[in-house]
Amino acid sequence: MTYPTPDTPPDSARNRFDQFTDQNNDEIDLGELLSILMDNKKVIIIITFIITFMGIATALLSTPVYRADSLLQIRENTPSISDQLDSLTSFFDTKTPVQAEIELIKSRAILGKAIRNLHLDIIATPKFFPVIGKTAAKWLQRLNGSDALSPPLLGLTSFAWGGELIQVDTLDVPDEWQNETITLQATGKNHYQLIYDEEIILEGKVGELAVKQIEGYQQPVRLFVAQLEARPGARFTLIRYSPAKAIEELKMVLSIAEAGKGTGILELAIESDDRKKAVQIVNEIANIYLQQNVEQKSAESQKTLEFLEKQLPELKEQLETATNTLNSYRIRKGSINLDLETQNILTSTVELNTQITLLQQKRDELRQKFTESHPSIIAIDKQISRLQAQINAFDRKISILPETQQIILRLSRDVEVNAELYTTLLNHAQTIRVAKAGTVGNVRIVDYAMPPDLPVKPKKMLITGVALMAGLMLGIITAFARRSLNRSVEDPNIIEKSLDTPVYAAIQYSKYQKLIEKKLKGKSAPGDHHPVLLALENKEDLAIESLRSLRTTLHFAFLEAHNNIIMITGPSPGVGKTFVSTNLAVVMADAGKKILLIDGDLRRGVIHKPLRQHREQGLSELISQEIDLHDAIKPIPQANIDFIATGEIPPNPSELLLHERFEQLLETVSKQYDLVIIDSPPILAATDAAIIGRLTSVTLMVVKSGSHPLRELEQSMKKLVQAGVNLKGVIFNGIPEASSRYRYGQYVYQYDYRNRK
Repeated sequence: MTYPTPDTPPDSARNRFDQFTDQNNDEIDLGELLSILMDNKKVIIIITFIITFMGIATALLSTPVYRADSLLQIRENTPSISDQLDSLTSFFDTKTPVQAEIELIKSRAILGKAIRNLHLDIIATPKFFPVIGKTAAKWLQRLNGSDALSPPLLGLTSFAWGGELIQVDTLDVPDEWQNETITLQATGKNHYQLIYDEEIILEGKVGELAVKQIEGYQQPVRLFVAQLEARPGARFTLIRYSPAKAIEELKMVLSIAEAGKGTGILELAIESDDRKKAVQIVNEIANIYLQQNVEQKSAESQKTLEFLEKQLPELKEQLETATNTLNSYRIRKGSINLDLETQNILTSTVELNTQITLLQQKRDELRQKFTESHPSIIAIDKQISRLQAQINAFDRKISILPETQQIILRLSRDVEVNAELYTTLLNHAQTIRVAKAGTVGNVRIVDYAMPPDLPVKPKKMLITGVALMAGLMLGIITAFARRSLNRSVEDPNIIEKSLDTPVYAAIQYSKYQKLIEKKLKGKSAPGDHHPVLLALENKEDLAIESLRSLRTTLHFAFLEAHNNIIMITGPSPGVGKTFVSTNLAVVMADAGKKILLIDGDLRRGVIHKPLRQHREQGLSELISQEIDLHDAIKPIPQANIDFIATGEIPPNPSELLLHERFEQLLETVSKQYDLVIIDSPPILAATDAAIIGRLTSVTLMVVKSGSHPLRELEQSMKKLVQAGVNLKGVIFNGIPEASSRYRYGQYVYQYDYRNRK
């Protein structure tokens, strides 16, 4: 007999069948997709359950995060009191965009001050058991009371289990230790140890400043613990952030955004697992920002006031000097009255000198901010030049007056100019003082932060829903990935097409058989010898109906056979050959045949179990001539068959089967029975099947759906054929019930009834 290869040309009928299936394969079969999902429903359910469980665990075990927020209003700059009283200060008013205010809040000046005020650069937290410790501590604290220390679980006293508190107001460490983890361990009531790199650094007491100079470092370690509630042995984690690191950490949890475009309302928010601390930080930042804004608005008034307070004493001294000089001159010369024209000249020159002096003061103010080339300073210089030209014109008129009137005019002008300037600046200084006292910034705190009632994270329902959907999608993807990566044969047409071997029967998976297998695993009642077979328990099962079809086919397979012995084998264990052998024997007996069933698997034969018989006194003893044939045959009246068990498992099964007495045994029973069915070991696991198969007329190989790569089936058939076994065909077992790939009419069985020699 020659072994058929995949290159064997198909006949015309098969060509027509291939064309039909190829046309169908070009279309998307929704039933096929659904069958893949149904075949992998257990995998999908398991993956979905695992992912959903992980999502629920994450939602329950994650630390709750709370959000505290405050509202700030950024108003456009409006004229202040000083602006309304003096137009000079309005020169400096500018509008600040909202984005600039956001950046100001994020600046190191504001955040750094908040960190220093609240000691945010010092992190002190209890050390919890990994993953579940914090959640477990909260549950234990609820059970034991909010103020009580929870007892340690499993004797793990170094971890916090609820009720532990610590407050560190001062923590100064060497620069090399900044941003590093330092451990604080409670040693007794109000006493502790500070541990760094598994070395005790210092010991201290709550409420007292502990200081120690560490060898090799310039800065000493300074620690002040204001509060410590913990059992002895409990540990806490301390971290002293560097200024840059502390600001970076604060920026990570701080969010600032405008509540609606163009509204000028800023929402300042912080997310933290400590709701009280979150509120404290938000309000502190808001207050610091408000204070800085007010100070910024009053800074210009302060500079102007400082300038005026420097000028007033000088003007007062000049006024006193000018007044004394005028009085002295009048005393020497007597009372001199100025005529109307001279009086007008005096008034005009006083006004001009006053304006020039005020412009010079304004110029000095601007020079504190701008350079000489600034347009504002250039404009003031031009005004001073014009006024100076007018004064020079009046000086020429004064020069033609009598000497006495010239002197009186000049002295009177000095007095009046100094008096006018002194009075103006004095009033202006007082006005600025009032304005500074009433300075209001353009920032207003609309709402202060309040402790939130509910956490914003984790969103338990959302996490659970996403986990459920992710698990379902991952399960579906896994199902299709398994299908695409699975090289196992799941379609009997592939066997007929690729291996040129007929499929004699396609047996559908039976749920009832699953129940029978569970029943067999249990203990049977004493004296219960009733066989537990599907063909007896449920004769209408689709699997039994497939075996009835096989019975009809076998009738034609034995037309040219030299004996009536059939061997049932398989490529590997667990394919269902024992199921096929036992139930096929019952189905053949139902047709009126006298059947002998032999368990030829002398290595792991188990047919005696469903038949409720003992293994002993069987085939191995029969071949060894320890018993005779009459003693080895066990009648099964409920199934109307006879049975020979394996007997004691021999150490040399292959050598025992090669003995001539085994061949003589088969010749004897072949004459006594209409059909002898032998269940043999798998062909790839042992050579026993090849030995038995040479003595039989018909060999059928049981193949389980989705369990064998095509290469494995090819090797199994090749091994049988090379051993001279007459392999008639394949029994395709375990077709999934819900799979649309095996609906009747989906494919056509084609049998080859010719003897394969």
